[in-house]
Amino acid sequence: MKVAVFHDYFGSVGGGERVALALADVCGADIITTDTDSLMILPSHQRVESLGRTVKSPPFKQMSAAYRFSSCDFREDYDLFIFSGNWAHYAAEKHHPNLMYCHTPVRAFYDLYETFSSRLPLHKRIPFHLWASIYRRLDQAAISSVDLIIANSENTRRRINKYHRRNAEVIYPPIDTKRFACKRYGDFWLSVNRLYPEKRIELQIESFKNLPGERLIIVGGYAEGDHAGRAYAQKLFSNLPENVEIRGEVSDSMLLDLYATCKGVICTAMDEDFGMTPLEAMAAGKPVVAVREGGFLESVTEGTGLLVDPIAEKISDAIAFISKEPERYRDACRARAALFDRSVFEEQVRRVVDGISIKNNGS
Repeated sequence: MKVAVFHDYFGSVGGGERVALALADVCGADIITTDTDSLMILPSHQRVESLGRTVKSPPFKQMSAAYRFSSCDFREDYDLFIFSGNWAHYAAEKHHPNLMYCHTPVRAFYDLYETFSSRLPLHKRIPFHLWASIYRRLDQAAISSVDLIIANSENTRRRINKYHRRNAEVIYPPIDTKRFACKRYGDFWLSVNRLYPEKRIELQIESFKNLPGERLIIVGGYAEGDHAGRAYAQKLFSNLPENVEIRGEVSDSMLLDLYATCKGVICTAMDEDFGMTPLEAMAAGKPVVAVREGGFLESVTEGTGLLVDPIAEKISDAIAFISKEPERYRDACRARAALFDRSVFEEQVRRVVDGISIKNNGS
């Protein structure tokens, strides 16, 4: 069976991009996307076809991606189509049988609509409301053509049910635990996330202002044309204390080394869909300090770190506490990460794909 994985774009490295590559790897699938910039630093063994680059200005980037997927036609080339991201499923009407691996319903249209609107200057709010209103309808129409939805977490499953009125099975993202190692508990904490406002990186920076004896290294970038990426990153760089460093995007080998040598990992995203970062940290035997919200409630458990309110002082206290003896979390962290190992993901994805294949062959 020939399979294609459609993913929005590879403009920056995040969990969604890694999951799309894992889906393609498990299914022996080709990848169909738009921008391919970050594929240069991601391990990819599959054939990639670009539908063309997107316009690098919001919301035209998102609109151009939606258009490219809605107008493409690969019906004669593949037997199954898998959609990943916020815009790839606009190809669903033409491409069956299909399934969607949903990282989250588009947050700017649904659960973070008011948050996104409030960040904009007044003269941009009306255009945003108009765009969101139109594309929310188009999004719902595209979802109606999706045959089967897989959610990346219970948190995302609940959003799918609330906003799309669809049921979804949960298959957690894969953690390739054998790639992670613990070399030592070094002299720095690590943060791995895109530089976007909903990641609340300013909260991390504020927390470390209270901890002059600790260091924080922030890894991650943003894609041109995504919401607030450049402006938010510039704001972060302008307000860094001496003990905080932003390195931007790094190679896969460098990221693995940072996990292996950090003291622990901090996560502050707003109601995170799921979040692979805490489990990647745990696979390296490193404890996690995360906000008590969203997908972090599904990954961070007793003995693997601390869940705290999204308040700088609370985060600072948790970091100071764990920093006294980070190595005592090692065994519990590794045991927790093993439950989300890539082998579990592969088994569950193959079961779903084989079920679709059997059903399609029998019809």
